[in-house]
Amino acid sequence: MPLPKSNWRLAKMLFLAYLSSTAGRTTAFAGMAKGALRTSTSVARRSSSAAFVNKRSSCASQLLLPSFTAGRFSSSSSTCSIARPSAVATELEKNLGVTHPAYDIISTDIVNEFGAYCTLYRHKKSGAELLSVSTDDDNKCFGITFRTPPSDSTGVPHILEHSVLCGSRKYKTKDPFVQLLQGSLQTFLNAFTYPDRTCYVVASQNTKDFYNLINVYADAVFHPRAISDPMVHAQEGWHLELEELSQPLTYKGVVYNEMKGVYSSPDSLLQREAQHSIFPDNTYGVDSGGDPVEIPNLSFEQFAEFHKKFYHPANSRIFFAGDDDVAKRLEIMDEYLSDFEESPESKPGSVVEYQKKTYDAPKLVRKPYPAGADQPETHMIMVNWLVNDRELTPVEEITITILDHLLMGTSSSILRKTLMESGLGDAITGGGLMTELLQGVFSVGLKGVKPENVGKVEELVVETLKKVAEEGFSEDAVAASMNTIEFDMREFNTGSFPKGLSLMLGSMSKWIYDKSPTEALKFEEPLAELKATIAESGSKVFQDMIRDFLLENSHRTTVEMYPSKTLEEEQLSAEKEKLAKMKESMSEDDLKQIIDKTVELKKIQASEDPPEARATIPSLELEDLKREVTEYPIEVTENAANSGITLVQHELGSTSGIAYASLAVDVSGIPLEDVPLLPLFTRIMMETGAGEYDSVALSRRIGMHTGGVSVSTMITGVNKEGAPEGVIGEGEHFVSKLTISGKATSDKVDEMFSIFDLILRDAKLDSKAKIIELLKESKSRKESSVQGSGHSTANARIRSRYNVIGYINEMMSGLSSLDTVKELLDQAENDFLLSWQDLRICAILS
Repeated sequence: MPLPKSNWRLAKMLFLAYLSSTAGRTTAFAGMAKGALRTSTSVARRSSSAAFVNKRSSCASQLLLPSFTAGRFSSSSSTCSIARPSAVATELEKNLGVTHPAYDIISTDIVNEFGAYCTLYRHKKSGAELLSVSTDDDNKCFGITFRTPPSDSTGVPHILEHSVLCGSRKYKTKDPFVQLLQGSLQTFLNAFTYPDRTCYVVASQNTKDFYNLINVYADAVFHPRAISDPMVHAQEGWHLELEELSQPLTYKGVVYNEMKGVYSSPDSLLQREAQHSIFPDNTYGVDSGGDPVEIPNLSFEQFAEFHKKFYHPANSRIFFAGDDDVAKRLEIMDEYLSDFEESPESKPGSVVEYQKKTYDAPKLVRKPYPAGADQPETHMIMVNWLVNDRELTPVEEITITILDHLLMGTSSSILRKTLMESGLGDAITGGGLMTELLQGVFSVGLKGVKPENVGKVEELVVETLKKVAEEGFSEDAVAASMNTIEFDMREFNTGSFPKGLSLMLGSMSKWIYDKSPTEALKFEEPLAELKATIAESGSKVFQDMIRDFLLENSHRTTVEMYPSKTLEEEQLSAEKEKLAKMKESMSEDDLKQIIDKTVELKKIQASEDPPEARATIPSLELEDLKREVTEYPIEVTENAANSGITLVQHELGSTSGIAYASLAVDVSGIPLEDVPLLPLFTRIMMETGAGEYDSVALSRRIGMHTGGVSVSTMITGVNKEGAPEGVIGEGEHFVSKLTISGKATSDKVDEMFSIFDLILRDAKLDSKAKIIELLKESKSRKESSVQGSGHSTANARIRSRYNVIGYINEMMSGLSSLDTVKELLDQAENDFLLSWQDLRICAILS
């Protein structure tokens, strides 16, 4: 039923009144309870959680479920500062320049934007660089990154990333991390391969656990079993497999199989072809992940040599962040770094060279992609520019980031909107600017393009850029993008990922290329300079950048991927033929050796680690665990001010002057057959406009006044009321909400609530063209997801048979939802009014 206007206004009034009454102290509030407004205040305590969720709730009569969070507020409407008690800052400052006899101090710096106190060290004996970042974050983070530019597409950096985690000098099990996870409180544990570097990252809030993780990772990267045991290379990379002489030879291997899957995805192929086309002369022109055709060309000797060349400490960047002891950080790493002498050739040998802009004219690249027999004969087109072949200044970097948002950042951004409304394709591909490597690339295009429209896509992209370069951007558009990007930078909301990880990745964007790691984290000065430029000349700075970096830049490629229904079969046949010829050329003794190695590898994989090996893996004991339970005091006021709303207040830490709010409307009364419409409905609410605002105007209003507004569905399990604590439920009790969420600085909260009101009451649900566009995009995205993540699709279908929530989630986002989108698209295109009436989409909030 509709939200009563009096209740809505009262909820808003309660929230604004609360802000006024607590503006002078550190405050925060958040909540999730039936028909409730939740708030809280904090005085001296610090909470590590951003919200508290009470899952002991029934599903009855939940008309409104608001959630609010606010923090220390700034009087300025344009900034929100990270306010820290002076005592905390003083303690952190003491960590600057901590000395250790094994290290020289290169520099010290304070990144005020994030309250980070940084010291950059060089290990005297090995030449390793170590950045120690002290913050008041108890989620401690450690990372070690090696610059690993490949010269071919055998995937050696990727295979090595997998392999070093398969046992080491001190930690003897086949897979230490599986056992480590069983006794760890890690908040992040992963490794990832870039086109030019490989990162290993861990994080934990438990200090002993953190040190355990560091030790295992450090020993793994510097002293892996993999470089002396060919079986690791065979298992993780590739090997020939044969169990009987009469059988055909096959390729097997973890990375080999993984990349076979990647190369079967049209979207992945498009991205790879685009990167290779724009970088013909440097390391980015090959595939660091590995091309399945090339992976079997990697020998064990080449694999081991790659580790020797690039995994020396002198070629590493070691990172720490958090509230742990700096001296202990240095001591732990010295234990490993002291095993190595300095290697003057390591760092120069891994330098990534700039790709020069060498194209006199744009190039066209045409490649096939594998298509199923029942798939439409549509093409994918992506236009790509090499943005820079020199280092960009900090002002240029932040300017091009804002420009990217103006062009592609939202569904109403000019380039993205023009392409989607053109009808030339089904969905956007490319996504705009990519700047995580040495050089930036700007890519944009469409997939689901009919053959007769292929040439029109590139033409439309270029003509749209010419129009923008000539006419510029409106003040509202610039203000919205500026506010959005600045809000994100100041908020520093890393979600479920450790803040230290974000600091590491940010610093690495410069540090890995031998620039200052801390300068990479600063944005105040270049942002102020850009603001001054805009105040003086409006959008001219963006217009000039479009001309300089895009329109007048001939180092451009257009990649066209066309469907081939025989490509996959041709590739399999070529592989089988190659292996058959290989087998014919081998003697019987050669084949028996392969059989023996196959048996040996499977035996190793099936065997358990001996007790003495398992004993080498560190673990936590009960006494290492924190005995105190973190309390989140809750004050509940039923029927606050006779509103029918429950006011729930509880304590949170400061949120840096930003208020977070969520309002959730009960949707449990929707017929089951209409549940698959909810994901589409939430997109329509945000992307078709509301009231007097069209989609562009609404997007700009949100961007100018808030840090973002979104609409989503929440279906989550709860314990049955009265059920005992700690007992897993049967999955039959859950709450279902349509949630509108947003964030804004304290002085913009009233505006944020007005936007909520506008979207909830006046969203334009009858925009035929936009709805058809959203359905086409959703169909394309879901089809790509099935191809690229078939295991997840299958898992969702299996889960749907176990409980009601699994069934509903599969209807909304699984394979069933693809069928629903196809049916809706057909109905919308052929009988829009009738289909929407029959499907009762407008009845969700009625």
